[in-house]
Amino acid sequence: MRIVLDENKCSSLGMCESVAPDFFEVRDDGALELLNPTPSGDQRALMEEAVAACPTSALSIEE
Repeated sequence: MRIVLDENKCSSLGMCESVAPDFFEVRDDGALELLNPTPSGDQRALMEEAVAACPTSALSIEE
């Protein structure tokens, strides 16, 4: 599993970070950073929740 960020859609609102702070971080410069773009399979439910929380649909999961 890989988390994909579309930087053109991302507004850096931090909704994903609020759901999964160990995987996403809005940096001081306002850009979103993927702290772990390849989480383990046991993190799937959390990643799906974080992707669903994104109001701009900037995140997706690839197999």
